[in-house]
Amino acid sequence: MENQEKTSKEETAIVLDFLPNGYPYDDRPMYMKTPIAQAVGKEHFVLLELVPKKGVHLRSFEEVYIGDGKRDKVHHIVGKITLSKLTATAKSELEFVVKDVIKKNEKRFIDFFNRARPLSTRMHQLELLPGLGKKHMWQIIESRDEKPFEDFADLKNRVKLMPDPEKTVLKRILQELEGSEKHKIFVEG
Repeated sequence: MENQEKTSKEETAIVLDFLPNGYPYDDRPMYMKTPIAQAVGKEHFVLLELVPKKGVHLRSFEEVYIGDGKRDKVHHIVGKITLSKLTATAKSELEFVVKDVIKKNEKRFIDFFNRARPLSTRMHQLELLPGLGKKHMWQIIESRDEKPFEDFADLKNRVKLMPDPEKTVLKRILQELEGSEKHKIFVEG
C-alpha cells in the first residue's frame, strides 16, 4: 500500500560482488557460464542479478546504469534476488553500501522524518523504525511541526534520547531486505 508512489524502476545499481566465471555451484561447462554481478539498486534498494556486457569487468562499489536507455556496462538484468541468494562477499558489502547511500542522500531520509504519516489510527510510519516508540514519535512530530528537520544532526539535537537516526534507517532497510517486515518504507516490494 505505501509503495504505490514508488513504481519507478531503478536507474542505477551499486555492485556488491562480481563473479567473472559465474556462480561456483553452476555445474555447466565453463564456456556456458556467464559472468554475474550481484548489486543493490540505489533508489529502492532492490537486490538484483546483472549480466555485464562481453569483456566488461565490474568492481565492487561501482555504480552502473541499469535504466531503460543505452547501458554501457550491463548487458541485461536477470532479475530480483533475495538476501539469501547473495554471495558471502555481497552480504558483507551490503551494509557498507547501504550506509554510504544513506550518508550521500541524507536529505531524502530526513524528508521521511519530516513527512511520515499515520498508517492507521493505532500505528504511525515512524514507529516502524527500530528503537522508535510512541514517545519518540510524538517528539519528532512536535519538533517537525515547529520547523522541519534539516539533517540527522538537527533531528538528534532536537529529539531527546533519539537513537542515531542514520543507524536506525540502516537497520530498517536491512530488516526490509530480509523480508521480515510487513510494511515497506524504503525497499521496493
